Amino acid sequence: MHNRLKTKFLGFEVRSPLVLPAGIMDMSFSALSISTENGAGIVTSKSLTLEPRTGHKGPVVAEFEGGFLNCMGLCNPGIVDGLAEINEFKERSDTPVIVSVFATNVNDFLKLTEFVNTSKGDFLELNLSCPNVFDEFGIPLAASKDEVHKIIKAVKKISELPVIAKLSPNVYDIVSIAKAAESAGADALCMINTVGPGMLIDTKMVKPVLFNKLGGLSGPCIKPIALKLIYQTYSDVNIPIIGMGGVKCGEDAIEMMMAGASIVGVGTAIYYRGIEVFNKINNEIIEFMDENGYENLQEIPKLEKLLM
Repeated sequence: MHNRLKTKFLGFEVRSPLVLPAGIMDMSFSALSISTENGAGIVTSKSLTLEPRTGHKGPVVAEFEGGFLNCMGLCNPGIVDGLAEINEFKERSDTPVIVSVFATNVNDFLKLTEFVNTSKGDFLELNLSCPNVFDEFGIPLAASKDEVHKIIKAVKKISELPVIAKLSPNVYDIVSIAKAAESAGADALCMINTVGPGMLIDTKMVKPVLFNKLGGLSGPCIKPIALKLIYQTYSDVNIPIIGMGGVKCGEDAIEMMMAGASIVGVGTAIYYRGIEVFNKINNEIIEFMDENGYENLQEIPKLEKLLM
């Protein structure tokens, strides 16, 4: 990996600013390994729950012009088996791992945190914002700044790892929620989760395309939303942001950094460009820096505060 791509995140020096987000690959150590072998600087587990989840019945993914709709339903092997895969991965790799967890109340988040404390993970991500289990769990926790503050404050008291709050774009005032997360002790933010939920209709069958009817939007169509929300939030918090949402090429990643992201998630692009997408985007970032006279990532400028 080119030295010009190195950056720091929460005390770790990472070889690339690109992150594999939660829920993109399966939970095996080999899936995490193939992402790092192809250029990811940090990898994230699926969002793990206390018990295994099979997720929703299929079809759970549908492509449309501009992106994807998915209602995976947080399928995962559960916290015990998920951490076993992470531990096996860490025995073979020094790439930092974000352990993502999902719950619906403080007590369950605390139980998950206790499990993660015993693992070889490097960061703890609190998924407060999954939109494709709305039917099962209701409005995401990230819609309430009070809930976000309460959960993060409780988790920070016991977590032995830096805590990352994954926030939802589906809120009226994401800045106030981000500030609540920061004031509760969050070490970083992850923005954004999928947009929606939304729906697609099979006009011949006269029924929703997804079995679960609704799903979260991802892919290039949500990039302008992600950029706006990251840009607005960056000006009001003093903790790093993992920016994601529609990143498909090197210039998309640069846009995320200019908006305020410290590092950048690459998810749906794997479907468009293959698992090699991390190396491809790394090379495109270097090409951009060469063409525009930037020696390293730290020289890429951030936009000024949004004038309202």
